[in-house]
Amino acid sequence: MIKLYRSIPSLATILGVALLVIGCSQAAGPQLSPPEALDMTNKGELTLIDVRTPMEWRQTGVAPMAHRIDMHNPKGPDGFAQAVLQTVDGDRSAPIGLICRTGNRSRHMQQELISRGFTHVYDVKEGMMGNSNGPGWVRLGLPVKPCPDC
Repeated sequence: MIKLYRSIPSLATILGVALLVIGCSQAAGPQLSPPEALDMTNKGELTLIDVRTPMEWRQTGVAPMAHRIDMHNPKGPDGFAQAVLQTVDGDRSAPIGLICRTGNRSRHMQQELISRGFTHVYDVKEGMMGNSNGPGWVRLGLPVKPCPDC
């Protein structure tokens, strides 16, 4: 009986870790690398949306074909989703790629859009400046246009 009580914390730990791994893997939506996003956008297969702030757009520039929609909408995530919906002419099934500085905010906003009925939302996983997934749009030398008036 004592052995059983000693093994319960171990079983609980294993179960907790397993649930965490399963939960995290299900939470992430589809991802694209910056070159994949560029290729799909150039082919007209993806609407690329830069969710960073105007200050960030001014600092690094933006992908020339990206729509700039600051995720910090005064109306919150619903306002952001409405702006995205307007950009894709009301088509919640249109392929959308979200990019931010390092991939964290774009991943968060991907989930916000999915929860609001968007069905093909991709996270550009390296962002503009890179992270542990890779060097990012800018360091890969992909096209960037200055945005001094953003």
